[in-house]
Amino acid sequence: MSTKTSRRKAIAVEPEIKQANLNRLRRIAGQVRGIERLVEEDRYCADIVMQISSVQQALRGVARNLLRNHLAHCATHALNSANAKTRDEMQQELLELMDLNLR
Repeated sequence: MSTKTSRRKAIAVEPEIKQANLNRLRRIAGQVRGIERLVEEDRYCADIVMQISSVQQALRGVARNLLRNHLAHCATHALNSANAKTRDEMQQELLELMDLNLR
């Protein structure tokens, strides 16, 4: 993905997906604060690792929702574009997103 800061906006955002993502991110933020407390309190390492795994799983869920919305709107719009450069750029972006998820 490009290292430059992007100010692009989504073509469309499903309101229910957006709200679900915001709710989930708020819960994740609370979980991360809880993990911070566990580390401060020198809690059992395996317990902390389990909590971290839970946060990672929750973040993957948010990423799936975002990708679903991206495919439904932004990618579809770009891939249906008459502009070959726009289509090529979207194809490259999707390949990079898939690569991120395969790591």
